[in-house]
Amino acid sequence: SITVKEQRTMEKTMKIEGMMCTHCEARVKKALEALDAVEQAKVSHEAGTAVVTLSADVTDDVLKQAVEAQDYPVTSIQ
Repeated sequence: SITVKEQRTMEKTMKIEGMMCTHCEARVKKALEALDAVEQAKVSHEAGTAVVTLSADVTDDVLKQAVEAQDYPVTSIQ
């Protein structure tokens, strides 16, 4: 018999200030997707959010630092 390993993915929504355009989105996306456990980051400058899909648990601090290193303040992570 074949056991299928269940892929547990987690999502976190980050509220980010200061993104004005698609260039800002790309910077935030690149910074987040550079992290090991981040599979995908869907970033919207209009909504001021990044929806991050994780393959492993990442602390909010790590996510926050990655974005704030690009000079965009993170106001919340859920």
